[in-house]
Amino acid sequence: MSEARQILVTSALPYANGSIHLGHMLEYIQTDMWVRFQKLRGNQCIYVCADDAHGSAIMLRAEKEGITPEQLIANVQAEHSGDFADFLVDFDNFYSTHSEENRELAELIYTRLRDAGHIATRSVTQYFDPEKGMFLADRFIKGSCPKCGAEDQYGDNCEKCGATYEPTELKDPRSAISGATPVLKDSKHFFFKLPDFEAMLKEWTRGGALQESVANKIAEWLDGGLQEWDISRDAPYFGFEIPGEPGKYFYVWLDAPIGYMASFRNLCKRRPELSFDAFWSKDSSAELYHFIGKDIINFHTLFWPAMLDGAGFRKPTAVNVHGYLTVNGQKMSKSRGTFIKARTYLEHLSPEYLRYYYASKLGRGVDDLDLNLEDFVQKVNSDLVGKVVNIASRCAGFIHKGNGGVMVDANPEPELWAAFQAAAPSIADAYEARDFARAMREIMHLADRANAWIADKAPWALNKVEGKQAEVQEICALGVNLFRQLVIFLKPVLPNLAAAAEQFLNVAPLSWDDHTTLLTNHQLNAFTPLMTRIEPAKIEAMIEASKEDLAASETAAPAGNGELVKAPLAAEINFDAFAAVDLRIALIEKCEFVEGADKLLRLTLDIGDAKRNVFSGIKSAYPDPSKLEGRLTLYVANLAPRKMKFGMSEGMVLAAGPGGSEIYLLSPDNGAKPGQRVM
Repeated sequence: MSEARQILVTSALPYANGSIHLGHMLEYIQTDMWVRFQKLRGNQCIYVCADDAHGSAIMLRAEKEGITPEQLIANVQAEHSGDFADFLVDFDNFYSTHSEENRELAELIYTRLRDAGHIATRSVTQYFDPEKGMFLADRFIKGSCPKCGAEDQYGDNCEKCGATYEPTELKDPRSAISGATPVLKDSKHFFFKLPDFEAMLKEWTRGGALQESVANKIAEWLDGGLQEWDISRDAPYFGFEIPGEPGKYFYVWLDAPIGYMASFRNLCKRRPELSFDAFWSKDSSAELYHFIGKDIINFHTLFWPAMLDGAGFRKPTAVNVHGYLTVNGQKMSKSRGTFIKARTYLEHLSPEYLRYYYASKLGRGVDDLDLNLEDFVQKVNSDLVGKVVNIASRCAGFIHKGNGGVMVDANPEPELWAAFQAAAPSIADAYEARDFARAMREIMHLADRANAWIADKAPWALNKVEGKQAEVQEICALGVNLFRQLVIFLKPVLPNLAAAAEQFLNVAPLSWDDHTTLLTNHQLNAFTPLMTRIEPAKIEAMIEASKEDLAASETAAPAGNGELVKAPLAAEINFDAFAAVDLRIALIEKCEFVEGADKLLRLTLDIGDAKRNVFSGIKSAYPDPSKLEGRLTLYVANLAPRKMKFGMSEGMVLAAGPGGSEIYLLSPDNGAKPGQRVM
């Protein structure tokens, strides 16, 4: 066997401002599978990550919740860590960018870049919120579009006409944070001279570190001319202060990727056999791989390698880019119940079902992956239960009943055994290339051959024939050995199944090289079911649990580094369709928390001639639900009731706002009475 490789692997840092969902898990699961494969092969493979914990969005959310940013990111890190662990994502270290290691490394990289002449300063004119006392990023400014006049547009583009513009071009601008009219104010900013590294980047991006389609995209930016990158933000800001520059902070995207280095340095403190310099020095012979989504390639393939190169550190061996996740062929939707949080999934289904499905669909390109829930059920039940586990369950009983659980020394079908051996290098190559889908196809082809051979030999029929019991034992011994082979090949994807199989097989944890040997004259432990089928009812329950009240489902929500995702306009309807909506005045008689629900309040409504029970996703805006009691609001009376896991929701109340604590129940003017219809 060749000498073990030294490999450091990272996934993109999840932002510490929200929960992990199945779209996020696409990245962490594929990275974990690749890392587990490397470890199974005997390589030293270290997997580190961290929460991305800085930025204005963190600061503002903490302020709204009445806690410190440090408390917020600690709470979110505990939630993220639990979700990753329960999805069997096995980090060697999951850390935070808000750490002393990250502060020290960010300051080191910055000062090296500055001293080498790669940092520029100049004055920048920006909008300033006089009430909040802070400069406003584009996403925190709203006004009327300078092109079409549409109101309530953000500071960088118009949702109605599609125009792009500078925030200073907005008409009637206002702060999205305080509502105040912003003023223009100058401030000194610091810029990383990215154009200094143009020649290096042109060579590195075409040197095999990137997938071809990604390299082609980067070439467009390189050919268009690189611009200097603003790496500073003004106080107040939650992050690291720039050395020697009071009130100036590193932009979150400067210290976020440095978090990879910081997480590894923190791990080195606990594991003295690891050397930080061995992995990060300019002349390092170790391998460094980043797994990221296609939305952040500019940061990881332009800014990051240039920063590393300019500061005297090594560049990544490769940046592996993947696409987005869709569900049932469409963008994830809260109203359809397909925007599924990691924890919601785990409350209904085994993590290994999703790990296998993602593996079966993931190629080495950047195409989006669709989680088709019908196909998901069929594929898991057919492949894992109907093919792989079926081999062990078919054979184990005969070995226990006929030979006391001892596998005989036999190989009654050398050609089939040889086919399994011959397939191993190709499967390993597919894993190495991150072509998980090809690996799964080849593994399931072997499972099909094994099942077909066992069906042809029919040990259940032979066992009834006098004098054929020894042949039955030989067939079943090989069957269990073939099952063991499949478990080895699937272990990076299905670590829990592998552990259960190792218990049944009565063997130490399997390594990749174990596929070359047969178990002979070997005592098995009792067989217990290793995996059960997915019941469609569990899928339905998961979707139902993921649905949120429509009053909060399509509002703006934070994504990425605090970027606001804005709800698209719905399709037009005619007046008759609108007139069919029975909109009434309702009195909120009672409002209370819903046990076990993160976002829901239960409202008891008086609509004049009847009482209605409604669940509404407005808890974040009304932490004291009793304050809503006695208020009038608008209620859709003829919306079909919807069964939720907490009870039946009979219609909906109307609310508006950007989300979070900024959700406002719509209320009628004075004089309205419960039951009146709104025209």
